[in-house]
Amino acid sequence: MECPHLSSSVCIAPDSAKFPNGSPSSWCCSVCRSNKSPWVCLTCSSVHCGRYVNGHAKKHYEDAQIPLTNHKKSEKQEKAQHTVCMDCSSYSTYCYRCDDFVVNDTKLGLVQKVREHLQNLENSAFAADRHRKRKLLENSSLNSKLLKVNGSTTAICATGLRNLGNTCFMNAILQSLSNIEQFCCYFKELPAVELRNGKTAGRRTYHTRSQGDNNVSLVEEFRKTLCALWQGSQTAFSPESLFYVVWKIMPNFRGYQQQDAHEFMRYLLDHLHLELQGGFNGISRSAILQENSALSASNKCCINGASTVVTAIFGGILQNEVNCLICGTESRKFDPFLDLSLDIPSQFRSKRSKNQENGPVCSLRDCLRSFTDLEELDETELYMCHKCKKKQKSTKKFWIQKLPKVLCLHLKRFHWTAYLRNKVDTYVEFPLRGLDMKCYLLEPENSGPESCLYDLAAVVVHHGSGVGSGHYTAYATHEGRWFHFNDSTVTLTDEDTVVKAKAYILFYVERQAKAGSDKL
Repeated sequence: MECPHLSSSVCIAPDSAKFPNGSPSSWCCSVCRSNKSPWVCLTCSSVHCGRYVNGHAKKHYEDAQIPLTNHKKSEKQEKAQHTVCMDCSSYSTYCYRCDDFVVNDTKLGLVQKVREHLQNLENSAFAADRHRKRKLLENSSLNSKLLKVNGSTTAICATGLRNLGNTCFMNAILQSLSNIEQFCCYFKELPAVELRNGKTAGRRTYHTRSQGDNNVSLVEEFRKTLCALWQGSQTAFSPESLFYVVWKIMPNFRGYQQQDAHEFMRYLLDHLHLELQGGFNGISRSAILQENSALSASNKCCINGASTVVTAIFGGILQNEVNCLICGTESRKFDPFLDLSLDIPSQFRSKRSKNQENGPVCSLRDCLRSFTDLEELDETELYMCHKCKKKQKSTKKFWIQKLPKVLCLHLKRFHWTAYLRNKVDTYVEFPLRGLDMKCYLLEPENSGPESCLYDLAAVVVHHGSGVGSGHYTAYATHEGRWFHFNDSTVTLTDEDTVVKAKAYILFYVERQAKAGSDKL
């Protein structure tokens, strides 16, 4: 938005000596000393933490607005409002009086000058840190990257994602997808695509609505993000370029309000699929897919045209069977899917905790059974029977005709009441290994002994009470270890912690032929 308060709030010199030393993205809050989500006030250059840490940046603004009852304000005090601050990681600008992110600048371009100065400080600190690490690596093993684990440290190269302003929904999905090996490897092995030429080459892109560049590629920015997440060169990566492309091609996700992670995942996969179908920069992505021997033709599921890596990995097929209760006519339809949305059965909806004793615990099997059980359609869903030639009462049943390589299960935790969208906070028990899908298949006798078994790869969790609020995090397994991804913070965790999570989206990977395991 165009902010009218910049002229009275942006008062610091772009190269102010008041800035702290070191990398801006790791500056500490002047109140609580936290280095998570630092924001710098563009009036006085003080640094405070964001609202999702301890909220001292907002409190700094609020304290500056307290009226002076006993003393008349000076003209300088009247003008300096402390209303505008800048994210030291993504360099986005926010106005507390407008309560929104800012896209315009002062007449002298002071916001952009501060942004460029912070970026130069960051680059200098990064270069110095890289030089220091290179020296360390010459005298030690490659496992020198340290990650926090419950107060101790261990060697691993995991990278978090910076929150650009309520973008935890996107971060949780990206971290989950980055740990689905076959899907992630396909994108990381794609050739890089240069989108900018001439004067704009190498220039940093900021996620603002005012930019008019239509030459964007979701596939390319997705590839860059995946490449950054496990190379271990930084503790947190800022996905602003990807978020900018999301704004350009998915208008539903413009702005900085909280969004639904499942809805974002579906839009992301659908748009990746469409762009891969069309090819990019003269290279047919479908042709690349056909050359990939790991994704054989027998495992492809086409959704809206030619197959891509999206449908080859996530694509399955449902059979929808409807029977007229008057004449017995049966109708069958096959529908492709990328994920299955499962209701939490109503008898479990009041049960919130795994350890709550009244009644049995809801399991993933209960949700799958509810999805595939025979259901009589109500009066609002009468079936148009072609034999009776009118709408009749009927029954409906789903069968899975083909299972995908990666089975994505979405638990429908948000339901509309008369006026509100409420959250179903029921704990749903799910297996880490050996999810057996054979009993839900249309022709189970044609499946191999291991082809119906799935092992958990990632879990997305929603914390909070409503779809438009709260916070998303993800658990994912990488090289046999479980990690918790909470925006820029990545910590090692254990299986006991994972199974206690109130899952929102579960990613299960088809098990390769191995010795047997416990089944669901």
